[in-house]
Amino acid sequence: MSIIMTGGGTGGHLAIIKAVKEAMVGRGVPSPTDALIYIGSTQGQDKQWFGDDEDFTYKYFFETRGVVNQSKLGKVKSLWMLFKAFLQARKLLKKHEAKVVFSVGGFSAAPMAFAAKLTGTPLVIHEQNAALGSLNRVLQKHATAFISSYLSQSPIQAYPIKQVFFDKARIRERVETVIFLGGSQGAVAINTLALALAPTLHDRGIRIIHQAGERNIETVKAAYAELGIEAEVFGFTTRLAAYMAEADFAVARAGASTLWELSATALPALFIPYPYAASDHQYHNAQFLVEKNLAWLMREDVIETEQVIALLDEDLQSRSQGLMALIERGGAEQIAALLTQF
Repeated sequence: MSIIMTGGGTGGHLAIIKAVKEAMVGRGVPSPTDALIYIGSTQGQDKQWFGDDEDFTYKYFFETRGVVNQSKLGKVKSLWMLFKAFLQARKLLKKHEAKVVFSVGGFSAAPMAFAAKLTGTPLVIHEQNAALGSLNRVLQKHATAFISSYLSQSPIQAYPIKQVFFDKARIRERVETVIFLGGSQGAVAINTLALALAPTLHDRGIRIIHQAGERNIETVKAAYAELGIEAEVFGFTTRLAAYMAEADFAVARAGASTLWELSATALPALFIPYPYAASDHQYHNAQFLVEKNLAWLMREDVIETEQVIALLDEDLQSRSQGLMALIERGGAEQIAALLTQF
């Protein structure tokens, strides 16, 4: 018998798989009776995250790619690739006697998620964003369980975040360190804003931590050097929880994992959503916190540096306390418990 986890493409999807996988391992899965299997794609970041992960009994990477941002001919080719992968997925469901399929969405998830639906295999879906992804929107009504921290009817409200973010939570009262988070790939708008704010932050004695993106590290470091300002600049890091814990205020994109990790750390943030995200989901993610008066939101084409500076003098303590009260621990463990019930 087996439990299958599928989906990926981007870090937001894969972070959910990783958190729940670690919780499954904590519950003794894989075991002599239950295999733990990951199904992803050769495209995206799937192999980078799980290609060498020995916690999975088996790993399969299908030749698939996204459909939405393709030409007409590209869409046809992508759909053909997905169909061939669906046939492979259906065989794997039978071969490994799958008890349940856990899907986090993205094009990587499509073949196995549809195979689960058409073979009657229980399908548990996790939606990371406030605006449903296209695949999850199609499959929502067919899921055995549909999990979303934004929906009151969700069987599990807690977002699956690694415990280390909760462990490092603290209440912020004043700004001594600002962190700029553009993701491991970087965000030009956030990099530009950080450098524009740097002289003022420096004059106020505020330390700068800056995730500039792997491709932008040297350019951004040189820009800080030219300004005569010290800043901790990096791209990809395994110390994200530690960096967030050191900061008192964040400027960040609003991908789901980033948003909930910042919330778990009780770190108030100004969110600048990626404007080309599917269904504008980063905007809706941030709006979920803004409506609770727990965060700020600016579109990247209307950023005003003076307004950003003014936020440093806002009431951080009440927002930090609100974030700490909002987010529930144990999301990954709750999902793992659900999956082991099948």
